[in-house]
Amino acid sequence: MNLTEKFLQLAAVGSEWILWLLIVLSLISVGIMFERWLFYRTLTGKDTALLRTLHEALAEHEIDRADRMVKVATAPGGRIASAMLDNRQRGATAMSSIMSAMRPAEKLRLEKNLSFLGTVGANAPFIGLLGTVLGIITTFRMLEQAGTMGTADYSAAVMGGIYEALVATAVGLLVAIPAVIAFNIFQRKVKLLLGEADALTNMVHALLVGDSSKD
Repeated sequence: MNLTEKFLQLAAVGSEWILWLLIVLSLISVGIMFERWLFYRTLTGKDTALLRTLHEALAEHEIDRADRMVKVATAPGGRIASAMLDNRQRGATAMSSIMSAMRPAEKLRLEKNLSFLGTVGANAPFIGLLGTVLGIITTFRMLEQAGTMGTADYSAAVMGGIYEALVATAVGLLVAIPAVIAFNIFQRKVKLLLGEADALTNMVHALLVGDSSKD
């Protein structure tokens, strides 16, 4: 048996399993979209709001008050600021190192599972196309094995098989488009949250370094 025959046996499985794969990918994508939407919703604006109150506390040298604020923070900037306040006695260099070390970790926390959405968005159309190709191969293989038939019957069988095969491509696009849109929206949200975090941590660093230089 040559390689072509082996591939034809694989293609004979049909495209239905491709559709089930796309459905599973779609369900996982929707779950990730919902989870990330809720997650970002709880963080949006938190660092910006904290910046104003924290600036007031630090400007008035109320370190304990500031520490209580950041201990309960859930947004990236607040979490980084909490570590900075805990290590403020170590000096400006230590706080700068904490900012540099924790920011990538917070970025990864914000981007959790976004790579899956990007992968699905980029590859679901190709998976659907594979299902279409397998369906067309199966259709023509069945017609070859069926032997002689009328022209009308032949045309109907071919068109019916191609019609069913193209469903896989359509489903692939339906899975990919929402994933790509969500991926792009969430990436913009990550950049916004990190920008808010940078503004907060830079403010904290500046005020703490200013206080230590006065001492």
